[in-house]
Amino acid sequence: MSYLLILGGGESGVGAALLAQKMNIRCRLSDNGTLKEEHRNELTQRGIEFEERGHSAEWLSEASEVIKSPGIPDTAPMIKALHERGILVISEIEFAARYIAPKSRLIAITGSNGKTTTTTWLTHVLQKAGKDAIACGNIGVSLARLVAEEPHEYYVAELSSFQLDGTIAFHPQIAIVLNITPDHLDRYDYKFELYAQSKMRITRNLSEEDSFIYWQEDSFITTALQERATSYNTLSFSLEGKGNAYFDAEKHLLYFAPTDTLPSFSIAQDELALMGKHNLLNAMAVGLAARALGVENAPLYEGLHHFVNVPHRIETVGRVDGVLYINDSKATNIQSTYYALEAQTQPVILVLGGTDKGNDYSEIEELVRSRCKALIFMGVDNSKLHSFFDGKIAEIRDARSIEEMLLHARSLSRAGDVVLLSPACASFDLFKNYEDRGDQFRSKVQAMATSSSKNI
Repeated sequence: MSYLLILGGGESGVGAALLAQKMNIRCRLSDNGTLKEEHRNELTQRGIEFEERGHSAEWLSEASEVIKSPGIPDTAPMIKALHERGILVISEIEFAARYIAPKSRLIAITGSNGKTTTTTWLTHVLQKAGKDAIACGNIGVSLARLVAEEPHEYYVAELSSFQLDGTIAFHPQIAIVLNITPDHLDRYDYKFELYAQSKMRITRNLSEEDSFIYWQEDSFITTALQERATSYNTLSFSLEGKGNAYFDAEKHLLYFAPTDTLPSFSIAQDELALMGKHNLLNAMAVGLAARALGVENAPLYEGLHHFVNVPHRIETVGRVDGVLYINDSKATNIQSTYYALEAQTQPVILVLGGTDKGNDYSEIEELVRSRCKALIFMGVDNSKLHSFFDGKIAEIRDARSIEEMLLHARSLSRAGDVVLLSPACASFDLFKNYEDRGDQFRSKVQAMATSSSKNI
């Protein structure tokens, strides 16, 4: 008897299992580690077969199709063996997209930076317009789980390159590539071209009724478009030129060109809910997608003006003795840190470090020299950071925990300074994930603020 085998028991794997069961597809779930208790209970209650602490040879041999976790690389021996047997190996989003209701619309968002903000912001704008929109994908709740539960009018999906790697017929109606900068190069043989090609897979099945939204100043995206025949609509946003949406630097205004069905639209930079150059780009992507879906100007303005950003992304967590503490733990690559640092106007104590993913620190060197009064390296191995920054910044400290890092930060900072946790690295050397890193930072800073106020 053959089965759909799901490798990996995280949110995407469990979501795929629930959808498979709903569609009456025989499935099994196999995880090399141990499942979260909530996932174990959910599978047990639904009567879905699963195994933990290893992938059994028997289950692998009986698989007719495989859905693999984004965390399992294509180079894993197990995956290579499946390919050699001619077994189709796909991602959860490929599987889920097969069963989206015909009247539903799928908006797929990828990019090296800004995915989560853009996904949640666009969902917010659509909801402001009275539409049944829900965020999903790499943001927390799997697309498969939502498709299994009940139909929605709009699925707004944040997608990583790892998820896109396992797509074949995946077909969104709107695809957005915000930017492509070096990230996760350890997964792509340290070849930027392979990583970038993975991101552009989001466009492979777009038809002439669909839209592709992209940043006009991203040279790889524009080159990729020039090299391939495109039948779909292309909508560009720009900080420098005259795209379908662009920033007028003289008037400090975002402008959206009229469409066949909508008049032009503009919003002042200081009316946007989120500040910073990178959020001008995110706002333009959101606006173009919303307008492509028919959102009128009034709800678009409300959605762009009234929005609270996601945690761990340039999140102000407290002020202690006149020093502002900002949690940007989600910055796990150099470009995210660049944007966070660029948005600061006061002297910065910058916290870098963790698991390096192939960073080129020269990309932030000028900003660090001009805006940072001190650096704190928080990681198990800070040698690459020291090799690059030693001698360029007068004050550099090392830390192995949030507590130690904050002790250094307090001794280095003065009223009016900013302590910015924007590590440019993954978190797995010292923390469970970037959320854990950010949560610990927020909690400790808020405790410091409470203690400081009591001592006044």
